[in-house]
Amino acid sequence: MDTGGMLSGRPPVLLLITGYVLSGLLRNTEAQNGDGCGYTFFGPESGTFTSKNYPNTYPNSTVCEWKIQMKPGERILLKFGDFDIEDVDSCHSSYLRIYDGFGASRTELGAKYCGLALKPEDMVESKSHEVTVLFMSGIHISGRGFLASYSTTNKTDLITCLEKASRFSEPEYRKYCPAGCLTPFGEISGTIPVGYRDSSLLCMAGIHAGVVSNALGGPLNVVISNGIAYYDTAQANNVTSKVGSLSSTLFTFKTSGCYGFLGMENGAIPDSQITASTVLEWTDNAGQVNIWKPERARLKKQGPAWAASYSDERQWLQIDLNKLTKVTGIITTGSTMSAYNYYVTSYRIEYSEDGLKWTVYRDPNVDRDKLFQANSDYFQEVRNNLIPPIVARFVKIRPTGWNQKIAMKVELLGCQFIPAPIPKLTAPPAFVPRAKHNPLPIDKTTSPPEIKNTTVTPDITKDVPLAAILVPALVMVCTSIVVLLVCAWHWRNRKKKTEGTYDLPYWDRAGWWKGMKQFLPAKSAEHEETPVRYSSCEVNRLRPREMTAMSAEYAQPLVGGAVGTLHQRSTFKPEEGKEGGYADLDSYNSPDTDIYHAYAEPLPTNGPEYATPIIMDMSAHPAGTMCLPSSSTFKGTASQAPVLVGAYNKLVSRTDSSSAQVLYDTPKVTPGTCAVEETVYQVPQPTASKDVPP
Repeated sequence: MDTGGMLSGRPPVLLLITGYVLSGLLRNTEAQNGDGCGYTFFGPESGTFTSKNYPNTYPNSTVCEWKIQMKPGERILLKFGDFDIEDVDSCHSSYLRIYDGFGASRTELGAKYCGLALKPEDMVESKSHEVTVLFMSGIHISGRGFLASYSTTNKTDLITCLEKASRFSEPEYRKYCPAGCLTPFGEISGTIPVGYRDSSLLCMAGIHAGVVSNALGGPLNVVISNGIAYYDTAQANNVTSKVGSLSSTLFTFKTSGCYGFLGMENGAIPDSQITASTVLEWTDNAGQVNIWKPERARLKKQGPAWAASYSDERQWLQIDLNKLTKVTGIITTGSTMSAYNYYVTSYRIEYSEDGLKWTVYRDPNVDRDKLFQANSDYFQEVRNNLIPPIVARFVKIRPTGWNQKIAMKVELLGCQFIPAPIPKLTAPPAFVPRAKHNPLPIDKTTSPPEIKNTTVTPDITKDVPLAAILVPALVMVCTSIVVLLVCAWHWRNRKKKTEGTYDLPYWDRAGWWKGMKQFLPAKSAEHEETPVRYSSCEVNRLRPREMTAMSAEYAQPLVGGAVGTLHQRSTFKPEEGKEGGYADLDSYNSPDTDIYHAYAEPLPTNGPEYATPIIMDMSAHPAGTMCLPSSSTFKGTASQAPVLVGAYNKLVSRTDSSSAQVLYDTPKVTPGTCAVEETVYQVPQPTASKDVPP
């Protein structure tokens, strides 16, 4: 049984951790120059730096210059947590100076600072994105020097690494911690989820709790509550809390809640998804075979842990989460068996989405792999948070330091991953194959037993393409039917107009057209073509004014020998080229050129609004009083009669060439008398030709 120590030829664990911390503290050494520089940590948006030997007395005759640079357009905010520079000669030999910019073009912000000139609540703001801080020490007796933090000016709630929770009295508050608060001085007492003693350094407690990163800094949301009698020790994120006693208050942090167990402890991750490079196996003196298999690497599981058969940096433990998962932390412990003092002291983490391409975890803006501080004994649990978290399906732990043998139990912290919303395709859903509709995992921050490894697409999504097709199709069909009906109706009205109907266009009935009726002939109140009876005397008794006021669908005949002046509502078309005249009418086939038909042609629907004028022969009719016999060819209604102008004239029309001459509207009665019988004026019927009806 190979149980020998494996630390031969390796640096002690303490030296390994110290080297890692110092390498992190001294990065960006090009930003400081001189022999009097102390603790310095510059992050991308914030940082921390101190004078040499802080918080002890700074040395004599030293100088240090720090150059801080942000992105162009940003400004820098400086805050001093502690300032104690001895003033022996009015800031002549020992002082601190702050400049805006670098080099010869820099300008000083304020004056020389010494003594107790800068207090914790004081802040210095730059005018550009570059700042130079110069510290000079002369011969002195006392003085701690200073500790300062910086950030961009938009972080107005900036605090330094020295702030304690007891300084703030609000029950809840928010503060911004700068990068680099994992300082070699200061301490905390407490742990999560119980809380921390109020005398603890606020930003260091945030690093221990895993809510801020030492490399990045970040905001803290603090909640104050009642204290407890005893605070236990715990190790997390390279910080070890101290045992504490009774305190009146404690504080905890508000978090996103993505710190649930992912299934190693409770068995949600099956044994088949836990693999390792090698497995430690041997037979003891009792003949019993001992196998420290990978599935034994479950946190809080009784019995031995997973152990590798070889102790070198090529060993690994791999966990398959079965799908992409957001991983925020890891908890490790040793063998948990006193007879086997095996545990891992440090490790690296690799992760992958497909198991083929692997990435080693690093802190942001750091060009080397992150080395996680692990256990210092075989039983204590140690937590390390991943800030920022990773998204992976496979997580691989590679031990880099160990005690005796590589052995460990593990639990992963995190929650289900919510991918970024996928933009909708412009193509219709019907053309997208159903097989390509990948379900979106639901992010839950519940405990690991509730995590389900399912990727089944809900059935409701299958009906979406069908509905997207049917709804537009039904709308198009209904729209087409309505358009066809409207077109058919318009075509029917146009056809009626082309057939020569005597009725006025349909738009004459619109309400807005009523104001224009004074320019058009009024329509008949009745549309039935019934005969109109008039007595010869009744015709004589009609006054011209009354008859003129009556509306008719046909133009009124002119009975005078000469064409009179057109009234406002006249529909006779003037002759072209003659002002106030009329065009010649078409004559019938008759040798008598002096006789014309005595009725007007109907108004065409699609032509000009003028009727063909009636020209009559008035020479053969003497003036006198007479009654009109026979039947008239003027169409009228029951309340209308043709208009008579001037004397009683003889109305004759031109006869057809094949028939004898016929007189129209000439009553054969004695002048001055009236016929007993009423004459019937027959409404003319439309015919195919222009022949006069018999």
